[in-house]
Amino acid sequence: MSATPTIAPTVPAAALPDQAPRQLRWLVRLHRTPLLTGTALVLLTAAALLWLGGPLTDASAEAWQRYNACGFSPDCSYDQDAIVRYKDVYNYTTYAVLAVPFLVAAWAGGSLTGREMESGTARLAWTQGASPVRWLASRLALPAVLILAATGLLAWLHRLAWTAAEGRVDTTKAWNDFGTFHANGTVPMALALAGLAAGVLAGLLLRRAMAALTVAAVALGALWAAVHTTLPHLWPTVTETSGLRHGPSGQGIVVGQGVVNADGDRLDLPCHTSTLPGCKSTLSDLHAVSFYRDLHPAAHYWPLQLVASGVVLVVAALLAYAAFRLLRHRTGTARRNAG
Repeated sequence: MSATPTIAPTVPAAALPDQAPRQLRWLVRLHRTPLLTGTALVLLTAAALLWLGGPLTDASAEAWQRYNACGFSPDCSYDQDAIVRYKDVYNYTTYAVLAVPFLVAAWAGGSLTGREMESGTARLAWTQGASPVRWLASRLALPAVLILAATGLLAWLHRLAWTAAEGRVDTTKAWNDFGTFHANGTVPMALALAGLAAGVLAGLLLRRAMAALTVAAVALGALWAAVHTTLPHLWPTVTETSGLRHGPSGQGIVVGQGVVNADGDRLDLPCHTSTLPGCKSTLSDLHAVSFYRDLHPAAHYWPLQLVASGVVLVVAALLAYAAFRLLRHRTGTARRNAG
């Protein structure tokens, strides 16, 4: 005879107001170690970003000022270590900010739901007066608030550090550098919420901690790659034109470039400047009169950030909705089988 699934009993209405605080207290106790570890990592990264935006930036800026003042003189004296140290810390802290959503996805899949489903802790909670829906809501609500606060703080500090070095440190990353572009805005917060939802869904679906951890992290990486690839096409570009002598102009995220002929038609870019051997005759055969470049300038940074964040948040909402639907379906099926 097959084992009968354990079904959460019906909870009296008078007991409902106390369920949410009790679930949150249980959630904090159950995941105390990841919570303390995550807090420590956030504080360490925040301290590194404050160090980066303050003393490291000042030391590196002074070193570059001395280097630029003495040019290529062999007797030039400047603090090369300060320049290298700034660059290394900037790269490490950028990686740390961008890694947060993946750590959230791994934790949500491996521990928050995957391990609880695998060990039976979730079913135990359902027999202690918490309905499956309330159980799942508690695993999304409190972590979402903490995740938003942590990633928002780190992204804000990262932008402050980058802004402090802009125009002062010669090796400062451009605004459209991949890591800088994402770490400086709202994308890490949106990705972290998507990672939470993906992990929760993977844990409920697979019911195995390691499998859910892996699937959630991979799914988040795929989502990020898809959004990054399509993002330049989700906001109108600006067209910059330039003469044939100097090649395409305009700095930013380039979406398309080519030449314009005498009839105003756009053609593929055969070469970058008329001074290259053979390029002048090629441009002449095409009757080209100018180069063009479709791009996103620095002024498009926040529109692009908000569009990317909006797309990711929509996906996060769909994943959370799918998690609730899956849980209702499974617990509803268990009740029908028991009946």
